[in-house]
Amino acid sequence: MSENGPPARPGRNLDYPFTARPELGETLVVAPGVHWVRMRLPFQLNHINLWLLEDEGGWTIVDTGIRDESTAEAWKKLFADVMEDRPVRRVIVTHLHPDHVGLAGWLVRRFDVDLWMSRTDYLMCRNLVADTGQEAPEEGVRFYRAAGFPDDALADYRSRFGGFGRGVFRLPNSYRRIRDGDQIAIGSRVWEVVVGRGHAPEHACLWCKEDKLFISGDQILPRISSNVSVFPTEPEANPLQDWLDSCTKLKRLLPPDVLVLPSHNEPFRGASVRLAELIGEHEWNMERLVELCAEPQRAIDCFAALFRSRITSGNYLMATGESLAHLNCLRARGIISRSADASGIDFYARC
Repeated sequence: MSENGPPARPGRNLDYPFTARPELGETLVVAPGVHWVRMRLPFQLNHINLWLLEDEGGWTIVDTGIRDESTAEAWKKLFADVMEDRPVRRVIVTHLHPDHVGLAGWLVRRFDVDLWMSRTDYLMCRNLVADTGQEAPEEGVRFYRAAGFPDDALADYRSRFGGFGRGVFRLPNSYRRIRDGDQIAIGSRVWEVVVGRGHAPEHACLWCKEDKLFISGDQILPRISSNVSVFPTEPEANPLQDWLDSCTKLKRLLPPDVLVLPSHNEPFRGASVRLAELIGEHEWNMERLVELCAEPQRAIDCFAALFRSRITSGNYLMATGESLAHLNCLRARGIISRSADASGIDFYARC
């Protein structure tokens, strides 16, 4: 696929079995005992899919939505209507991002149940929440200056720093660890934890092999590609290779007729097709970067090779993280080298 570039319309060759979407505060049953919940998000990506699983005498919740009043009110409507005031038995969170974990602390306290989450994502989430109200660290300023940020972009980074925790209700001080290969009995089904990496450090998907159901979180999305970024806390990380390896792993694991339940867009069948698209798109992007780096480039100079739309100030940090993920992957493959000029700005060039 990399020879021809990514598809013009990602996900167009997938099978979408549901023509309707659940309204706010309602659900749509996608399989016996599996309810699709759709919540609003205050971002350009304006929704998230959550999952209610019928459990013994109650419910298991998979992902929670962001911390805000409208999401909490939508949950209260679900408690009284669809959930019939039956108790929540546990809350499972696929990964650390606020749209997934935002109301986990509120839910587990309300129902006095455990939060089930991977160790790395739980601990990293608590670490990021602890930055709330703090000043941007010098390491972060140096990281983005090296990427080529002008002064106004650095000022924007400083003003945004610590915003992660505003979308996350206080997490519980203890949790139930889940890891790759764990088996979780929920109602009449057994779900296996399948860990993916790259978008998050230890992203937990849920796989019911018997019924061919796969709760994918952000690890497989049908029409958009999850952000894969390098951050100031680990500037030499190679998350893109982790992501590509995870896509290859899932491509081997999942059968063609599995029903994928993603966190954004709609449930679909055709996982192997979509995973091939995701792998091909990133490989093609890296080929474009290699061509661009025939002459030395800063990380921020790489946006045009990676993104179809113009990057505005609101997306600058995310776009830079993604550019660095591709550049670090190419460096690890020995295709691109990095050098710094006298002012500490990094330039990337083809070897």
